[in-house]
Amino acid sequence: MKNPAHDDPHPPAAYEPQAGLSSVDNALQLLHLIGERRALRVAEAAEALGVARSTAHRLLTALRRQSFVMQDKPNGVYRPGRALLEIGLAAIGRVDIRHAARPVLERLSEQTQETASLLLLEGDSVRFIDCVEGSRAVRVATRTGIVLPAHCTAGGKAILAALPSSDLGRRYPTRRLDTRTPHSISTWGELESELNEIRGAGYAVNFGEGETSISAVGMAIYDLIGYPLAAIAVAVPRSRLETPEQARALAPLVVQAQASMREALNETA
Repeated sequence: MKNPAHDDPHPPAAYEPQAGLSSVDNALQLLHLIGERRALRVAEAAEALGVARSTAHRLLTALRRQSFVMQDKPNGVYRPGRALLEIGLAAIGRVDIRHAARPVLERLSEQTQETASLLLLEGDSVRFIDCVEGSRAVRVATRTGIVLPAHCTAGGKAILAALPSSDLGRRYPTRRLDTRTPHSISTWGELESELNEIRGAGYAVNFGEGETSISAVGMAIYDLIGYPLAAIAVAVPRSRLETPEQARALAPLVVQAQASMREALNETA
């Protein structure tokens, strides 16, 4: 992907405080600052805008309510939020992500002889946006276009485990979890426990949680600023993937695919 700044004949100028700007102008400038610095304190925002700290705090609070910015903890620094990141993802286009991921999925499917998938996080669900079917006679069929609860899939759980805690909480305000099968995680406590295990292991596993006959191993894919919006996963008939030991044997190939995906995204940036 080309750098838009190289193609735009009128790139945005560096921000300089101006008297008389409206709240909308200041809010938009704060989004520019958040995008550039990745972390912003109230005092820094006030100084950059040339306004009182109370005004900067009010603007940042409004942006946080709409998920354009987020805080890891109360009174902490402000960082790019889910809405801002998803708008950025939409701007570069899902087709570009699919294009970058396709060779990775094909190689992963060839290595494992199983079905490899690319998933995107949408709220508290994941959407399968591309799949390469495995070569075995008994295999998981393509799942492109399917939407499932994130906590019922390996890729979805991998993304959830990588989210900042504040963003995870906003996606599940009631802490209520829908179940798809008898094996689905059904309580918030169970989910938190499993997400901690995923953070330690580096990958997630699903044993018949989204569909009783399908198991999977998945890992989060990070965007260029380190935010998890996608995942790559290998889906296997449950008869061939029933134990944690079998999942551990498959995980190194998913780790390789994750690294290849990161390189592909860096090359297209």
